[in-house]
Parts: sequence; C-alpha cells; structure tokens
Amino acid sequence: MKLTRWKTSSLAGMLSVAALSSGAAAQDKPQEPARDVHLINGSSPRGRQIELALSAAPIEVSSKAAVYVLGPKGYEKARDGTNGFTCLIERSFSGTTQTSSAPACFDAVGSRSIMVAYLRREELRAEGKSEAEIKDDIAKGYEDGRFKVPGPGFLYMMSNENYVYDSESKKSGFVPPHLMFYAPYKTAKDVGYESVSPIMVPYLTGSGVGPESLLVVAADKPSQDGSSGDSHKH
Repeated sequence: MKLTRWKTSSLAGMLSVAALSSGAAAQDKPQEPARDVHLINGSSPRGRQIELALSAAPIEVSSKAAVYVLGPKGYEKARDGTNGFTCLIERSFSGTTQTSSAPACFDAVGSRSIMVAYLRREELRAEGKSEAEIKDDIAKGYEDGRFKVPGPGFLYMMSNENYVYDSESKKSGFVPPHLMFYAPYKTAKDVGYESVSPIMVPYLTGSGVGPESLLVVAADKPSQDGSSGDSHKH
C-alpha cells in the first residue's frame, strides 16, 4: 500500500509513533518518502510555516488561533490568538535525522499543558541537545511540575500535510486528517482492548506510558469553496 493512501487500520498503525506521543523516535534510519515532502525547520520561511500550521484546523478555528513558528532558538510566537487555540508544526527525529513535520492546533487545555512541553523540545533541539537528553528533560519536567498533564480536550491535525514516523515499520509517511484527544496514562484496556494494535479504532498512542498519550480519531476535513486542498484565507 502506498503511504499516501491509508485505510483506517493503516492510519492507526502510522499514528503509533513516538513523534505524536513523546517526541522521541527510534534510532533507525528512516526511509525515503513516497512523495515529495518539505520538512519544516528553523530556516523555513515564516509565511510557509504559518500556512502549514493553520492548515491543521478548520478556518473558523485557525483564523482566531495563536501561531508559533520555528526560529533559530526554537518556537517563536508569530501572532496572538483570541480563541485559546494555538497552531504550530510538531517535529520528531531519529537520531539527528528529522522524521516528521505535522501541523497541529491545540485547544485551550492543550495550549496550557502539553504544548508547553513541545515548546521545550524545540528549545533544547536548538541548543544542540540529543533526543535522549530531550526525552529525559521532558520526563523530569512532568515529574517536577514544569509541565502540566492535560485534562479533557483535543487537538486538530486536519491538514493534508501530516507527515509522521512509525516506530514499528521504521517508515515516515503521510496520514489523513484526524483529531487527537488527550488520554494521559490511559491503557488499551481503558478503551476496551486487550492490547494496542493497528485494528484499534479509535487508536491509542503511548498506551499507559505517560502524560502525552493520545486517542486518535479519523476525521474528514471540510473543503474550502469545493476544493479538496488546504486553502486558507487569514
């Protein structure tokens, strides 16, 4: 199956990624993408970063959301918001190789909690810290209260440019639009399954392992003026 076309089970498999649950991927060399992908980094044009970040949510939401972009020292706020949501592009790495570039829009709950840890990850990457050092810092941050465990809420990942890494297949690929609900420390049994597997729908990332576990639900993205693309006017 091509990486650009996913059934529900394949979506679940691809979203069992450290990129979306802990920011630390396995140390395997990622394979080449099935189609062109432009991974965002601190030197990427701000306009392009903003466009991609906003594509994560419906225009009614993203047009009023705060936006962060990547700069030389990590995330920088590009604009303030009025609805409590925050949009940015989340990344993960396999060793020193970037393996994901995923637009995300956190709700108010996530903006005050889990997203703060995402900001810290990029700050540490800009300082040259290894992914192992970053993982340790984030874990300690949740333990000492620097980062807050999210309460009920969700984040939008409804862009057509969700490029993420699957630690099981050792591949990066595009996944379709979806929503992710905060499920800290939840296990497969909490959602009625014996264990985490690709047939789980909704799918649970990071089962039982930490505060950033997420419950993934596929979602159709509404078109803009009949288009199937990510056209946004802000």
